[in-house]
Amino acid sequence: MYKDKDPRADLFAAAAKPPATGLVAEEQLATFYDTPPQDEQNGSRTWYVRGCNFVLAYSETQDGATLERKGQADEYVLYLANPADRAIVEWGGQKVEVAGYSITFIPPGDSRIVLPSGGKLARLFTTASKDLVKACPNADAYDVPRQHIPAFEPWPEPVGGWKVRQYSLNVPDEPGRFGRIFRCTTFMVNALPSQVGPRDPAKMSPHHHDDFEQCSLALGGSFTHYLRWAWTTDMADWREDKAIDVGSPSVLVIPPPVIHTTRASSDGNNDLVDIFCPPRVDFSLKPGWVLNDADYPMPGTR
Repeated sequence: MYKDKDPRADLFAAAAKPPATGLVAEEQLATFYDTPPQDEQNGSRTWYVRGCNFVLAYSETQDGATLERKGQADEYVLYLANPADRAIVEWGGQKVEVAGYSITFIPPGDSRIVLPSGGKLARLFTTASKDLVKACPNADAYDVPRQHIPAFEPWPEPVGGWKVRQYSLNVPDEPGRFGRIFRCTTFMVNALPSQVGPRDPAKMSPHHHDDFEQCSLALGGSFTHYLRWAWTTDMADWREDKAIDVGSPSVLVIPPPVIHTTRASSDGNNDLVDIFCPPRVDFSLKPGWVLNDADYPMPGTR
């Protein structure tokens, strides 16, 4: 994926203080390819899975399928990985044609997504969408609070006010930049470069996050997710290492502060998308990393 130094290397430095004890650190796994959908209607089949702050909805749709939201509480994300797929997004009395291989941010309120020729798509919502939380097979996975994950707070509204904003994923790689990162008021999405063939096992990137989850959405190929729980001073926190093999489409929600890294394993294209809710501050502070930062300011900058 990266021939030389991983652009994130300076963010991986281990904390000097010992790891905190008594944290709930449970991964959430969803393999959409071998499980039935939770919802089938209006020409679409949809699978759901939740994290602490978000719900991911993955849909496979037929020609003319419609996905509607009434009274949506906050901004949400439409992700079209296939260049051949397209959509029409209706919001605020307007219709916006959305090309394939793109990411689109849809404002709060009433909206509708129409797939004229069908296709596959992912949508991202915060847990403010209570109806979607209930639809998740793991809806109760966070009944025990994650006290080390701060309560969700949206980032500032976009420059120029609310409107449907779409961005092409056809962005060339650039030395020193990590992936193709876009953010809105609720999410940060990083479309990683496609890994052709298995990842070099001598160039892995184990790291951890102190207080936020990482959602890894596999959309092509296969992967092994490696997870390691820190040995804290309390043996009750200790867990066996895990190596989780998945195909696509699938989702793994990686909890903090678990050490993790992922290896692409198929011979073809391996496509992975990393998702964070709310956006990451550290990535946002890296010059040039967030491709649409002019549209979505950071907290405290307006």
